[in-house]
Amino acid sequence: MRILFASFMLVLGIGAFAQNGIKVTGRVTEKGSGEPLIGVAVVVEGTQNGTVTSLDGTYVIQQVPVNADLTFTYVGYKSITRRADRIVNVEMEDNVFETEEVVVIGYGTAKKRDLTGSIASVNTTQLANKPSINPLASIQGLVSGVQVVSNGRPGQDPEVRIRGTNSVNGYKPLYVVDGLLTDNINYLNPADIETMDILKDPSSLAIFGVRGANGVIAITTKRAKEGFSVNINTSLGFKRVVNKVKLTDAFQFRELYTEQRANQGITIPYDYTAWNANTDWQDEMFNSSAAIYTTNVSVSGAGERSKTYLGIGHVYEEGSVRNEKYKRFSINFNHEYQLASFLKVGLQVTGARTLPADTKSIERALQAAPIAPVYNEQYGLYYSMPDFQRAQIQNPMMEAEILANTKIEKNYRGSGSVFGEIKFLKDFTFKATFSADIQANQARGYSPLIAFYNPDIEGGIEEKTPYLTSVWQSKENWVTAQSDYLLSYKKKYKMHSFDVTAGLSTNYNEYSSLNAGRGQKPNGYPISDDKNSWYISIGDADTSSNGSSQWERFMMSFLFRTMYNYKSKYLLNVSYRRDGSSVFYKTGNTWDDFYSFGAGWVMSEETFMKHQKVIDYLKVKASYGVLGSDATGTSNPYPAYPNYENGSSAVFGDNIIFGQGPAYLADPDLHWEKTKAWEVGIELYTLSNRLKIEPVYYHKRTEGILTTIPGPVGTTPGLKNVGTVENKGFELTLNWRDEIGDFKYSVGGNLTTIRNKVVSLVNPKYNIIDGPSWTLQGYPIGSFYGYVVEGVYQNYRDIFDSPIATFEVNPGDLKYKDLNNDHKIDDQDRTMIGNPTPDFTYGLNVNMSYKNFDLAVDFMGVYGNEIFRMWGSSSYAQLNYRSERMNRWHGEGTSNWEPILDPSRANNSLASTYNIEDGSFFRLRNVQLGYTLHKSLQRKLHLKSLRVFANIQNPFTWKKNSAYTPEISGSAIRFGVDDGNTYPVSAVYTFGLNIVF
Repeated sequence: MRILFASFMLVLGIGAFAQNGIKVTGRVTEKGSGEPLIGVAVVVEGTQNGTVTSLDGTYVIQQVPVNADLTFTYVGYKSITRRADRIVNVEMEDNVFETEEVVVIGYGTAKKRDLTGSIASVNTTQLANKPSINPLASIQGLVSGVQVVSNGRPGQDPEVRIRGTNSVNGYKPLYVVDGLLTDNINYLNPADIETMDILKDPSSLAIFGVRGANGVIAITTKRAKEGFSVNINTSLGFKRVVNKVKLTDAFQFRELYTEQRANQGITIPYDYTAWNANTDWQDEMFNSSAAIYTTNVSVSGAGERSKTYLGIGHVYEEGSVRNEKYKRFSINFNHEYQLASFLKVGLQVTGARTLPADTKSIERALQAAPIAPVYNEQYGLYYSMPDFQRAQIQNPMMEAEILANTKIEKNYRGSGSVFGEIKFLKDFTFKATFSADIQANQARGYSPLIAFYNPDIEGGIEEKTPYLTSVWQSKENWVTAQSDYLLSYKKKYKMHSFDVTAGLSTNYNEYSSLNAGRGQKPNGYPISDDKNSWYISIGDADTSSNGSSQWERFMMSFLFRTMYNYKSKYLLNVSYRRDGSSVFYKTGNTWDDFYSFGAGWVMSEETFMKHQKVIDYLKVKASYGVLGSDATGTSNPYPAYPNYENGSSAVFGDNIIFGQGPAYLADPDLHWEKTKAWEVGIELYTLSNRLKIEPVYYHKRTEGILTTIPGPVGTTPGLKNVGTVENKGFELTLNWRDEIGDFKYSVGGNLTTIRNKVVSLVNPKYNIIDGPSWTLQGYPIGSFYGYVVEGVYQNYRDIFDSPIATFEVNPGDLKYKDLNNDHKIDDQDRTMIGNPTPDFTYGLNVNMSYKNFDLAVDFMGVYGNEIFRMWGSSSYAQLNYRSERMNRWHGEGTSNWEPILDPSRANNSLASTYNIEDGSFFRLRNVQLGYTLHKSLQRKLHLKSLRVFANIQNPFTWKKNSAYTPEISGSAIRFGVDDGNTYPVSAVYTFGLNIVF
């Protein structure tokens, strides 16, 4: 294409030229590398006088008018205009907005301009230089349509939802790593990732069949570049909790607890003699400067026939809670060899050894009374809690210190593939790939005997139950074996271009697990706290317990895709996949079909667009497809084969016969859920390709959701394909890039709206309940259900004048709204009071560079979702108070929101808007400042590149909820529920160095 373009411009330049002018010569090179650019069109602006650069990048133009402008144009690079002079040398820079960019699609690659759907590509340098252990955390706020919920626990996977939640049975996207289909990428080193492409639309997802409905994240690991290089990337830093939860201190606690006892009719003053501390349990439990460091080394070499890449990485991360430590060692190796001009073979292997952190609950730091001391120096023991919470809540430091590292995990994972590729008959390529992914996880743990100091008993020493030590072990194994046989045909014939792929794919999955435990012998010696003794071969065989689980699945698929364009203006993408699965073999629905159609029109290539200078590129696109989801709706991996469980028993004489029956009755016509999706959008580049605008409207409707159907009372429930969920919204992506002399900058932003609704379930009144989360027809999945609070009853007159409550109420209690206007308050007045799905998500990123300095700033936010708070009070134990409880009702007119201090009033603990908090937030996600050593100094040091940088992640979050973070993950039907154990998303401060030899 570049040769044709250059030849065309050369013809234009032969004809007309000005009668008077100067001779202009110069050289055109690539910015950064200094390599000459061949075939660059150099034209005197406003004329047809022009030429193209030669093999060494030089050019000559005769008769150029004085003060004329020269335009330099080259496909894939930013156009440049320079004032004519006798010598004009130019450096051209890659145009990041060019549509010639190649992206990963299902079972192949394609140029972005040939696609009819929405595929977002992530700049992988944004992954390697950030302190995120999981690469998914680094894309938060960068891609429209993708909501990433951070998880502050070391090594934990973030939650990813692409264009909403499609089903009550699952939301997780499919990950494709070097062609291998997998469920997570927590073993990958971000520094080893070459490309990350996020597939969102039906045109690109249908080729993945029954696993495409929730979106796909396709990852290609790094390959060798030409020449030889060694890359060292290392960073060191620390983490700190910046948003502590606001709780009462000891003085405030005593004030509120004393008042609460009086409200409950307890007249005897509480004895605080032994409980006179003022402990901030969050400060005690949290690590004030948790360390984090990464080191990555890669070696890359490529010759005429072979390419080899080796990457090694090491990660160490401490958690926000004391003594939490996460470690991972990873390796990535790939090698390609060109046996002949038509034959290529390759090998790719990725491995990881992970030592997960023994993470602990932080809930106790919010519950423990601040009046309790931490430690008793005389006895060398941690304090117990006061008697009003001793039985239910232990000293938080016991978990952070004594129980720290009593669980040891070792996870091993290895994945890889071998392939052979042969080209024949000029336009055909056949590629066979054999892949495997093997995971082996093992864990063992120890429950010690714990003694603590209790000042309320004689002697002061008390042991925490259980009074016997115990050990446990578990092992899990996953095996995935995949084979792909692909035949592709690529042909350009005059104005027509074809890219056709057909293939056969098989995928085998196997899982097995074993677990067992033993305790010490009664009246025997405790099991040692030596880690080498934590095996089930030690202990009392009479106390043994065990369990297991296993399953296997097989899938065979036929796939087909064709991408056609005419004159690079009219685009057509068609995909089809037929999946055969062992899951529904019993029902006869072994095979299912999935397909998509996509069309695009590159309007900017039309003749009527050639004479305008505002729009550089404009494409209108649309696609429709039927996608699949492999969610089963039950923990049973074979939904058509229900497990048997204990049922009714019968008595025959003196014998009791225990019965068993199926857990549910499977519909004989069970099949996979299907999502019918469509989208329309445009891609617009304007202002000399400096501005990119990409709006998209999407609509998804998942039908035949696998749902448990309740039977009549006393009968077995059923499992059937009933239920429909709808997701729709609007995505907008904006990018601007420009430069002013040595100053370069770019600004990018994205916005995504989400509208989720359960269209139908079993019947209009059927609901799926998980705590405060209700899934009900006509409302979003996982909505919060309860009463609407109108205020607090101020006196008995207020109660008399209000609708009659069907439960006991007194002054100081919450007042609920009579929604159905029947002048009484009962469960018929409950309604949806909150939606955990945001109205929209957004992101903003700014990148600047001046000479050798660079600065990158990322912002992200969420708006319009609610959080259900489930912590701060309890009917079974006295907890520390939220600081908001200082504003409680303690007399007429004192509060119209915070109720009276009296946990015995159960009506105040009903699910209501009192529990609802605003989940909207805005976060400064990342700031990075870097400096690259000047090239002259790099040459003196015999380096290709040297860059130092400082990075700050999550330094500021503007939020309204009371917990550590507004980001609260969960399941498909229960998310946004804050149970008090939501882990902090810490601020991370790192310094790094990148050296390339």
